[in-house]
Amino acid sequence: MSVTAKRVKVYPRSVKGKFRTIRWAVDAVLLGVYFALPWIKIDGRPALLLDIPGRKFYIFNTVFWPQEAIYLAFLLLFLAIALFLFTAVAGRLWCGYACPQTVFTDVFIAIERLIEGDRRERMELDRSGWTARKVAEKALLHSAWLLFSFATAFTFVAYFVPPEVLIDRMASGTLTTANIFWLSFFTLTTYGDCGFFREIMCLVPCPYGRFQSALFDADTLIIGYDRRRGEPRGPVKKGGHPAAQGDCIDCTLCVQVCPTGIDIRKGLQYECIACAQCIDACNAVMRKVGKPGGLIRYGSMRTIAGGRTSLLRPRVVVYAAILLVLFGAMSYKVATRVPLDLDILRDRTSLYRTTRDGRISNLYTIKAINRDTRARDLRIKVTGIKAGIVTGANPIHVEAGEVYQTSLVLIADRDALAGRINRFDFVIEDVEDPDLSARRESTFYLPDRPRREGKRAAGKDATLAMTSP
Repeated sequence: MSVTAKRVKVYPRSVKGKFRTIRWAVDAVLLGVYFALPWIKIDGRPALLLDIPGRKFYIFNTVFWPQEAIYLAFLLLFLAIALFLFTAVAGRLWCGYACPQTVFTDVFIAIERLIEGDRRERMELDRSGWTARKVAEKALLHSAWLLFSFATAFTFVAYFVPPEVLIDRMASGTLTTANIFWLSFFTLTTYGDCGFFREIMCLVPCPYGRFQSALFDADTLIIGYDRRRGEPRGPVKKGGHPAAQGDCIDCTLCVQVCPTGIDIRKGLQYECIACAQCIDACNAVMRKVGKPGGLIRYGSMRTIAGGRTSLLRPRVVVYAAILLVLFGAMSYKVATRVPLDLDILRDRTSLYRTTRDGRISNLYTIKAINRDTRARDLRIKVTGIKAGIVTGANPIHVEAGEVYQTSLVLIADRDALAGRINRFDFVIEDVEDPDLSARRESTFYLPDRPRREGKRAAGKDATLAMTSP
């Protein structure tokens, strides 16, 4: 389809069959998970919550912070390779069964069919003049679309703001500007996309269909038409099916049920989303004319042409190996993740101070971060330096998902440290489980005055020696 070509509205016809039943079941599961997940609570929080103001991502009983963006990088890379592997093996099954565009459009078309009727009735209604019946049906249809769009938008925003908070704000009229904007934005975009653009989103903006040629090969799963069996096509004539004629009776039902409006008999096309509506329609026709199903079927280009396909292909093996390595690395990172972190800030006003008894002190601000879902008592220690800690409280109590900030002083004897700049580590460890700890390197500064005094004293002794008789 050309970007500048005039669009011909597609009126998909309803179809019943094995694959349509499977798709309805998948739609129900995905929609159920999507709408239910924000309402599921774990430790009083939604099971999945992206708290942007708080800069935290809650996923079940784990909390991720912005400093842990490495996990997001791993996840995105993993999903990209998984997409390559899935596409190389299963083609565009994602598009046909699980893509949100497909799932939500299915709901919109089902609502449209319920109110306006099937393909023929909808086409006739659109061609007819504006009567009271047409106005009523269109008003009911668009109201239902907008209601479902708002439910979709509300649920999406509920992944960022807990749904109870959204409801309270709506009831009290205290929705924030951001709440109003995103609820309106996602309501209108869902309404416009699934109600009007539909297949255009798959054919023009979505890049998946465009780059599938780089991921497909002769063994990739596609929906194909068996030309050897179907051609030459023609209608069933009185007296039976001529032996010289193919099995395709040219009923065009495969075109009428297609949500993107293509003719699968023309071969593999990037517009095909592998939804299998054409398979169900063709199999139903084949049963009626006494022919076996499978004239249009899932298969690879190789098997549809009569050959045998192979699952273990070089690109599949490479994608699977990369995916396995990424999965192992990501699993290790998550399994060994420490829900504690530590930030250290030195006093900017002075490098050091000298106490009355001649010892040296350095001042620090420490931030203990508890990324866990429960409160912890943490002990502050130092390693790599002989110094005492002076602070208000030690251990410190840090609530779940909170940052505890306090000031502390390290005091050390000048003679116990060698250089002017001494590197060491601050450590926080859980009182109950000392193996659970976090550390951060810092520096302890000493004055260089003793060295200068030593040089001055040596110079004075040399002067006295030169002037002495």
